Formats: sequence, C-alpha cells, structure tokens
Amino acid sequence: MATALAGIPRAETKLSAKDFKTDLKPIWCPGCGDFGVLAALTKALSEVQVAPENVAVMTGIGCAGRLPGYVNGYGFNALHGRVLPLATGLKLTRPDLLVFAAGGDGDGLAIGAGHFPHAARRNPDITYLMFDNQVYGLTKGQFSPTTPMGDVTTTTRFGSIESPVNPATLAMAYGASFVARAFSGNVNHHAEMILEAFRHPGFAFIQSIPPCVTFRGNEQFKTIRERARWLNTDGNDHDPSDWGAAWEIANQTDIYDMSFGIIWRQARPTYEERLGFLREKAGKRGPAELDSVLDQFRP
Repeated sequence: MATALAGIPRAETKLSAKDFKTDLKPIWCPGCGDFGVLAALTKALSEVQVAPENVAVMTGIGCAGRLPGYVNGYGFNALHGRVLPLATGLKLTRPDLLVFAAGGDGDGLAIGAGHFPHAARRNPDITYLMFDNQVYGLTKGQFSPTTPMGDVTTTTRFGSIESPVNPATLAMAYGASFVARAFSGNVNHHAEMILEAFRHPGFAFIQSIPPCVTFRGNEQFKTIRERARWLNTDGNDHDPSDWGAAWEIANQTDIYDMSFGIIWRQARPTYEERLGFLREKAGKRGPAELDSVLDQFRP
C-alpha cells in the first residue's frame, strides 16, 4: 500500500524527538496521561523525519487543546469541536503538510460530533487522535459522552444514567479507513500507532486512552497496564482487514478490558485523489461545452 508521506518534504538533517518539542513547558496536571501522548507524537515525528515546517498540529479546546503549543511545527486551536473541517481544509490547500488533528472525547463526540462522520466518510489524508479520558478534565470533571454508566462525576453525583458512546465503533461505522487504539502509559506502542496512522493514505483515527489523574484517579494507569491486550503480540493475532474481527474488538468499551493496536485498516481512494479526478474531468471540457452550461444561467 502506498504511503501517505510520499509528497511531504523531509528534514535536511536528522532530528530527534526533542527537536519536535518547543521550549514551552506543559501545564497539564502532574501525572496526566496527556504527557504520554505528547511523548508518543514527538517520537513518531522523529521516525518519519518530516521537517517541522511541514507539520501542522490542530486541536479543539480543552486539555488536548494545549498540544499545539508543545510541538515544533505549525499549530492552531480551532473552536470547540471544529478541528476536523479545518484540518480537512488545510490538507486540501497544503498537501505538502502532515496534518495531525486532535481533541478530547467531549470535543469530538459532543459539540463536534456532527463533523466526525463526514470526515471519516470523505477519507481526507489526515490523522485524528481522540484523547478519550471519559471526562471533561479542563472544565472541572463533568461527565462526558464516553463516561461509563454509573460513574460518579462532578455532574453525576448519583452515577451517570446515560449509555456511553464508543469512539472506535463509531469511526468504523462512519467509514474511517484506519482505526486504532492506544494507551498513553505505553509510549513506544502509542508512537507506533501514530506512525502507522501517518503512513496510512486517508482518514486515520486513533482512540487514545490517557488517564485523567485528577478526576479519574491514578489507579487507572496500573490497572490498564495489567489487563491490556496488545494486538499481534504474544500470540494475540489479528487481521485488521477482517471487518468482523475488527468490529468485535472495536466493541470493547471497558478500558480495563481492552485490546490496543490497529483494529481496522482499509485501502481506498483519499478525498484528495477524488478531487483530483474531478479537476481532470472538468478540465477536459471545451469552451463550447462550458458555454452551453453557462447559457442555462444567463437571462
């Protein structure tokens, strides 16, 4: 399968993960799982060796929204929930950029939920990582679309009565051509998932699990590590082109009973390739044919 990185300029000198970090000190809560996502992202960028001026990190708001300030490259904070249309537009106008979009589970599945299906079905060549910590961390611990039923939060004192949304099954149902799951407590594996997403031509979705130590507790890191299953390691084989098997894995909703790795991968034309076909087809029209079209709108 062709790599999505073919048309993006590489750095002239070898860069390390440190070269992709800015001097701005992260202000996430001590022990926050988001630190692991940042480390994984800069590690993946050092692996592909794309020049920082050809990297664009775009986010919504919330804890994940701080990410652009910590990565050496272009950065942009979109309005709450609006990162996907902006990331899609940027990739269409600047195909030479590696476009990385990110946001929280509230950003992507509440106010931004309407953009998720359309980005997935269009298949633009971007990576979208969802920080799924199952809570609104920045705004004081309210329950989010992925909060498990029965969980007590600052806004569900007697336990949430709503069924949680499943990001991975939504991504598959919407038509994403790449779906993966990663845990920020395993930086090397998480970086591998981001790297595979970069290489995939089309819309690559990663459900990242970065525990919120402030509102979800420190014990999540230890428990997830102990119970996690890693796809295609230790005999846990999985074919990401098998829809049925992928759907079964994507349906795992308990973060303490999850498989991490590439869940689903499908090769199909990207949005940019389809637009190129339209441009070519429109360009073949002669002046007489174009005049006949315009005549329909003349008084």
